[in-house]
Amino acid sequence: MAKTRTLILLGAGCAMLSACGGDGGILGRDRPDEFAVQRQAPLVVPPDFNLVPPAPGAPRPTEGTASAQALDALFGGPAPRSGVESSVIDRAGTADPGIRSSVGDAGTNTVAKGRVTRDIIAAPEGDGQVTQAIIPG
Repeated sequence: MAKTRTLILLGAGCAMLSACGGDGGILGRDRPDEFAVQRQAPLVVPPDFNLVPPAPGAPRPTEGTASAQALDALFGGPAPRSGVESSVIDRAGTADPGIRSSVGDAGTNTVAKGRVTRDIIAAPEGDGQVTQAIIPG
């Protein structure tokens, strides 16, 4: 009977002490999880801190047309030109405002590219089924 009582007490003691062996607990150490710890970002003042919220019902301030806003979003707005770029633009000069309408005019002077180019441009429209070889002569 003494052996049985000793075994029961020893078993109960082992069961009680086994509960203490997990994470934390009486015998374990309370430490932070190294994967859960992260650095906090420093506090910064946003650049638009002085802005006030709009008044309810007030019209929205416009910053140009929708097309201008789209161009600014796509291309980043006007950028300063470099010295080289400004020099090239100055040397190139500007075209006449009506250049597109006067290019097709019969009185416009053009550079002759040769007889073959003229024949290609003057060729009749078609799908290319009926073709004819041009023999220079």
